[in-house]
Amino acid sequence: MKPLATCEKYVTNSPIRKLFNMAAGLDDVIPFTVGEPDFSTPDYIVKAAVKSLEDGSAHHYPPNAGINALRDAVSRETEKTHGFKLKKIENAMITCGGMEALSLAFHVLVDPGDEVIVGDPSYCNYTRMIAIQHAVPVFVPCYAKDDFAFDLESFKKAITPKTKAVIINSPANPTGGIAGKKALEEIAKLCVEHDLYVFSDEVYNSLVYDGNEAVSIATFPGMQERTVVINSFSKKYAMCGWRVGYAIAREDIVDAMSRFQENIASGVNAAAQYAAVEALTGPQDDFKEMLRQYTVRRNLVVEEFNKIPGLKCFAPQGTFYAFIDVSGTGMDGNEFAEDLLKKQHVIVVPGDTFGTEGKKYVRLVFATSEERIREGIRRIGLYMADRMA
Repeated sequence: MKPLATCEKYVTNSPIRKLFNMAAGLDDVIPFTVGEPDFSTPDYIVKAAVKSLEDGSAHHYPPNAGINALRDAVSRETEKTHGFKLKKIENAMITCGGMEALSLAFHVLVDPGDEVIVGDPSYCNYTRMIAIQHAVPVFVPCYAKDDFAFDLESFKKAITPKTKAVIINSPANPTGGIAGKKALEEIAKLCVEHDLYVFSDEVYNSLVYDGNEAVSIATFPGMQERTVVINSFSKKYAMCGWRVGYAIAREDIVDAMSRFQENIASGVNAAAQYAAVEALTGPQDDFKEMLRQYTVRRNLVVEEFNKIPGLKCFAPQGTFYAFIDVSGTGMDGNEFAEDLLKKQHVIVVPGDTFGTEGKKYVRLVFATSEERIREGIRRIGLYMADRMA
């Protein structure tokens, strides 16, 4: 038989799967692994989807780029949050989650052999998506001292004549770090100088704490036309299963992405799109309550973990992830995660899942109940007491 396509070997399973396999057969396991809200989608959003099915609005193929009502709504929302003007639907593309928005943007803008700058650590799917394009990921370290934003000197050195684009994720998975205005301004200047595109993954931009602000690089001079802003309804509105995301970009980029969409997924589930319209335009009380609870959980995690000798928890400025330095144990993140699972039945994600700079960390998801978080921390405290004795 002829071999599979060469890109197949780049699409590997996440190391998280190894821990889930190890957990099989164990009792009373507490997983802090999956990056999705533990809340249900608010009722008013669900009712909008049901209505579209009952009145027939969602019974037919939607346009490739999304229904006009949703494209208009995300354009208006982006104008409000980013402070720039758009040509409404011409600058908005509705996708099957934020991941398809990024994938379509890659198809349109990245050719084989192009170099794409990406943070280390960063969301592990970025690297795989770059590889699928037969492009080259160029890793730039992100350190806790810089709130896990790009190290600017390393960023400058990473730019070559082959560099085509940069991925920025702020607030960031897995670290919870937010890129500050000053750092983004310097990166923006370099992108303009070297004519680089930017994929700005902003799916966590509403989940911020301590008065922090998630500024988009698209708002800096010369950046709107070279940035693809990517967002999703999954995190803010607890709509992970609905699979609705979007991209905001220059008209020719949106037009090209729409043509790719026609040949990949045709379009996004119509009922889910009507639900997303209601999510953006309806009351925001449910989101405010979710954010309040995330804030309580975040503060609990930071306070309690930093009481445990041998562990150091970076205070996430956004997202629902905590990045915990376990180097004080004498183990790396993989060793720590596997030993913790065996002895206390708690699953955390090894930091090197997200890059070599994450080797001494583990990621913990606090998008779960306060009761479960407290029990998990209690077990980790027992584990550390025994380890450090």
